[in-house]
Amino acid sequence: MKNERFLPEGYAPLSTLPLPLSAVEELMEQGTVAEGMVLRCDAQHDLHVKFHGYDGVIPREEAVLPEISGADREIAVLSRVGHSAAFVITGIDIDGGGKPLLRLSRRKAQALALEHLLTHCPAGSVVRGRVTHLAKFGAFVDIGCGVVALLPLEHISVARISHPRLRFTVGQHILAAVKQVDAGAKRFTLTHKELLGTWLENAAQFASGETVTGFVRGIKDYGVFVELTPNLSGLADLRDGLEENDAVAVFIKSIRPEQQKIKLQILHKTEQRPQPLRYYITDGTIEDPWQYGSAEQSTSPA
Repeated sequence: MKNERFLPEGYAPLSTLPLPLSAVEELMEQGTVAEGMVLRCDAQHDLHVKFHGYDGVIPREEAVLPEISGADREIAVLSRVGHSAAFVITGIDIDGGGKPLLRLSRRKAQALALEHLLTHCPAGSVVRGRVTHLAKFGAFVDIGCGVVALLPLEHISVARISHPRLRFTVGQHILAAVKQVDAGAKRFTLTHKELLGTWLENAAQFASGETVTGFVRGIKDYGVFVELTPNLSGLADLRDGLEENDAVAVFIKSIRPEQQKIKLQILHKTEQRPQPLRYYITDGTIEDPWQYGSAEQSTSPA
C-alpha cells in the first residue's frame, strides 16, 4: 500500500499507553509522524491534544497546511475537536508544574504526507482512505494525515447511485485508486469502482434459480434496474409501488455471461441494509485502461 507511511487520520486505533519521555524525544528527533486526540480548540484556535498521557498544543498557524485547506481553513481547524490529528513533535517545554508540554505541528505532518503522495502515488496507485464528508457530487477522502482527495460520484461504483451516502458513511475506511494527480495544484482525484470487480467476478457470486436481495437503482419505462452488488445490476420487469433505492428480494431468472446481462423478477420489498464492500484489488496499481466487461457491455450497469 503506497500510503502506508502516512495513513489517514483516525485510520489506526489510538493507543493510550504511557510512553517514557525518552521515547517522545526520539520521535521528535526522528521527525516521526504521530497521532493524538484533539480535546479542545481554545479562543486563539490552538488545538489541545492528548498523546500517550502527555499534553500537547498545535498552534493555530501549525494546524493546517495552506495548500490543502483552501477557503475553509478555520473550519478545518475547528472540525478536529473530538477527532484524532496527525502531527510532528517540534519541541518539548516544561510547564510551571514541572510537566512536559509538547509543541506539535500538524502542518509539517501534512507537508510530509503530501510530498510522499505526490512522489510515490501516481495515477493507478491503490491507497487507503477514510471518508471525511459527503456531497451530492462525490465523497471527500483523507488519503494521508488529513490530505483530502475527491472521489467523484461517477467513479464510486458501476451501479449508478444518486448520492455517495448510498455507498459510504462518514468515517468509513475504504480503498481507492488515484485517478488523476494535479501536481501544480497539489490535488488528487480518486476512483473506486475498479477495485470492486469486473462483471464476471461479480456475477460468479450468483446462480440462476436463486433468490437474493438487492436495491432498486433505476426505474425506466422498459424495466427496473436492481443492484445485486455495487458493480453488478440486473433488469427486472416493471412493478408498481417501487421507488429508487428500495431494498427488494429478487428471483434470478437467468444469467447470460455472453451478453453480460442478468434477468430478474422482483418478489417483494425487504429491510436489507448495504453489505460491507468487497474489494477484488487491495494493493498495487489498477490496469489502464480497466475493463469491466467486454465490448460495449463494459459500460453497462446491467
